[in-house]
Amino acid sequence: MLKMLLLLIVMTLLLIESQSSEQIITIGASLSSEKMEFEFQQAVSHLNAKSKQRHIKFQSSTILMDSNPIRSALDICDKLLTQHVFTVVASHPNSTDHSPISVSYTCGYYKIPVLGISARDSAFSDTNVHTMFLRTVPPYSHQADVWVQLLVNLSWYKVIFVYSADEEGRAILSRFQTLAEEVNIRIEPSIKYTPGEKNYTSVLEPILKCTSRVILLSASTEDAEKIYHDAELMGMTGEDWAWIVSEQAFDAYNIPVGFLGVHLVNGTNEVNHIKDAVEVIGEAFIRLISSDNISSPPTGCNESESWSNGDDVYNALKATKIEGETGQVSFNEKGDRVNPMYEIMNINANRRAMSVGLFGHKDQAIGLRMMGNNLTWPGNVHVKPKGEKISRNLTIVTLVEKPFVEVTPLPKDGVCRPVYPAKHAFPCKNGTQDLCCMGYCMDMLAKISKDVQFNFTIHLSKDGLFGSFERHNSSDKKYWNGMMGELMRQEADLIVAPLTINPERANDIDFTKPFKYQGLNILVRKTQKDSSLASFLQPFQDTLWILVGLSVHVVALVLYLLDRFSPFGRFKLAKSDDTEEDALNLSSAMWFSWGVLLNSGIGEGTPRSFSARVLGMVWAGFAMIIVASYTANLAAFLVLDRPEALISGIDDPRLRNPNEKFKYATVKGSAVEMYFKRQVELSTMYRNMENQKKYYTAEAAIADIRLGELQAFIWDSPRLEYEASNDCDLTTAGDLFGRSGLGIGLPKNSPWTHDVSMAVLRMHESGFMEQLDNSWILVDSKSNCPESNSAPATLGLTNMAGVFMMVAGGIVAGILLIFIEIAYKRHRGLKEKELELARNAADRWRGNIEKRRTLRQTLQKQKEEQLKANSFQKQLVKAPSHSTAVNSVAPKMNSNNTGTKTMIPPPYRRPSLLEATRERDCLPPPPPMDYPAPSYVPARSGRTVTWHNPSHSTDNLV
Repeated sequence: MLKMLLLLIVMTLLLIESQSSEQIITIGASLSSEKMEFEFQQAVSHLNAKSKQRHIKFQSSTILMDSNPIRSALDICDKLLTQHVFTVVASHPNSTDHSPISVSYTCGYYKIPVLGISARDSAFSDTNVHTMFLRTVPPYSHQADVWVQLLVNLSWYKVIFVYSADEEGRAILSRFQTLAEEVNIRIEPSIKYTPGEKNYTSVLEPILKCTSRVILLSASTEDAEKIYHDAELMGMTGEDWAWIVSEQAFDAYNIPVGFLGVHLVNGTNEVNHIKDAVEVIGEAFIRLISSDNISSPPTGCNESESWSNGDDVYNALKATKIEGETGQVSFNEKGDRVNPMYEIMNINANRRAMSVGLFGHKDQAIGLRMMGNNLTWPGNVHVKPKGEKISRNLTIVTLVEKPFVEVTPLPKDGVCRPVYPAKHAFPCKNGTQDLCCMGYCMDMLAKISKDVQFNFTIHLSKDGLFGSFERHNSSDKKYWNGMMGELMRQEADLIVAPLTINPERANDIDFTKPFKYQGLNILVRKTQKDSSLASFLQPFQDTLWILVGLSVHVVALVLYLLDRFSPFGRFKLAKSDDTEEDALNLSSAMWFSWGVLLNSGIGEGTPRSFSARVLGMVWAGFAMIIVASYTANLAAFLVLDRPEALISGIDDPRLRNPNEKFKYATVKGSAVEMYFKRQVELSTMYRNMENQKKYYTAEAAIADIRLGELQAFIWDSPRLEYEASNDCDLTTAGDLFGRSGLGIGLPKNSPWTHDVSMAVLRMHESGFMEQLDNSWILVDSKSNCPESNSAPATLGLTNMAGVFMMVAGGIVAGILLIFIEIAYKRHRGLKEKELELARNAADRWRGNIEKRRTLRQTLQKQKEEQLKANSFQKQLVKAPSHSTAVNSVAPKMNSNNTGTKTMIPPPYRRPSLLEATRERDCLPPPPPMDYPAPSYVPARSGRTVTWHNPSHSTDNLV
């Protein structure tokens, strides 16, 4: 018996000890009905059954929420706090929407956390007022999260925000502005109205003047009914309009067809929210008690001190995350529920609300998920509105950039006519100057405007720049200049130019799909050879040329000496036994040596001796090697020689490590400059270009390349290829780098972006863009240059001019030598003529002497004959019988006054030579003073010359 008593005592003590160590957590609740109280008690019992922590027990204590805030606060003090509640679950009064604000104020004063399950007023997000309030439902202002995602999905980026002038309206506007700025959604106007008005026509009138046609409405159900009525009368609920309304406004009975709204899933299911709230409290206290000890909460409103562990419990509740009946339950820093589940609702043609999408956290998916494209839009149409008041007259901004945009003066008749290869030419303005614009982009613009159906006017950029960030008036804020700035300031609707797509520009404007893919390249001048006239001498060095020339003359001299002194240097001719051919002279040896070297035929003057011929054979082999080597090197130096680029590409050391003499640049404020500024490895090049001369247009830089003032210009490859094809002195260096695309620029979220982009894609698919490339960049310009960069070089006049100059020099030298030979011959002929005249005179003198000698001999014979005749006459005188005969034949004697008797020759006899010589009868008279010398024709006979005088006649001689 004693043992049984002791065992009972021990068991009792153990039970008391276990009960004393168990932590009891009382959860209070202020609910809307007795049914909700029962559901709350069931949820707490389920929490205890599910909890594996035996040292924690949860209890429930409930009261009904009173619509009178004062009574509600008194009930909290008298009925809940006295039960040592650690936290309170608060609902709203039955059949009303009054918020449990009195519960939040009372419990917040004593640092007792309150978990709301129906309070959606945005005022509870103010942690300065509601310090200990959390809620399992999101505030109404969180609808802005859904609106932003829905606008992005529908590609509407310009909206009109209509909100009530109360705390709820201001809260949703503030949240929407914060979120919209991150995705570049712009509120064109935000229109505030006063709740409770009977007519809102004056509020809605400014909307008609706006370009946006997307209206966001935050209003109560009563105000929304009046707004819908007035908007329908003003024609704002028909086609081309779009409305997205809040949850309260979506409940209006007269909501028009096609309106969109949001609906919180399980937002009014109080039972599910009670279950989720109890589960959140259980998770938080189990985690908190396992690590820390929690003191008891206040026992009433009579205490002046707040609960010391209230903040710890509040923070533990905020950090809790569960998958509950209403989805994922978690809280932000303000105690508001995050990632709730919303339905996207749409009013169909039958004026019934249909779910067309979901937003929130479900099945590991977060965000907006639209279910198909079968939405009904205002006006009972199924085509999505563009979201803006569409103007079909667009303003185009561009700038001059060959071959994409070229300008010509406007003709006097005001009609622009395209110049080949352009197919279209449009009037454009440069300030007040009227011009005609044509080119690659203009032909593309004509095609796009026809497909998308809009009209346009074109003007050139005011500052002629593509667009870059720059500071204005030394301020810290940067602005876009150039075409980008005009588009941002709404001075243009489209940029149709070779505008490079880069991240900096894409942050502030929209781009279509690229109409051309390109890269960056480097434009330089081609390098030319310095000594073009002596190009044919390049295969050999100067030393080798000198040795070859010296060898020619040395070999000629040796050939002459060998043939001269060789005993076999002379040979008898085959047809003559007496005549021998002369040995090789020095001139013939020189001719033979040059002829063998230059591979010309040798017709005469060849070596005769065996020794000389051996040397000639060796010289012929030497000449063959020299000529073959020269020919091979000539092909290497001339045929394969071409002008080359000055640099090899972007990695050339002269670009990476520049010096003062080598200058390169790009266009200031262009996408190319942004590329160099963005690339860390090109920072040295960027700094060097910053210190060089600034170029604001590509034309200025290309002009300096031609003049040699700039050594390299870095720019878009299509433009540089175009310039290199049309100017044979220019070429591109290296491979492409910094590849990107050229696109058409539009304002952010422009309604034309999608249509223009699709038109560009259709032009790519149809081959239209390829035709533009062939017409403007690739084909026709290649024929302007005599040779292509990829084809082998051919010899031209520049390369072989030296050879022609050498031939011309030979001709001039020959002409000079012939004149020298003629002058020399003439001088030598005069000397020979003088010698001939002197020889002729000597011959005449000899002839005269011979004649006189002959005459003397003749006269001597005549004297002898005369003497014989006289002696014969004397004999006849002595014989008289012959006197008569003698007298008849004897010459008559003539006597003169002196008594001297002269012999008169008989008339039949000519004078004797002696007589004729004495009387000059047989000699010609002396010539006059101006009588020219007679032309004597010599008749050669060996070394004897006989001269005949035509004036002399042999008849005068006896």
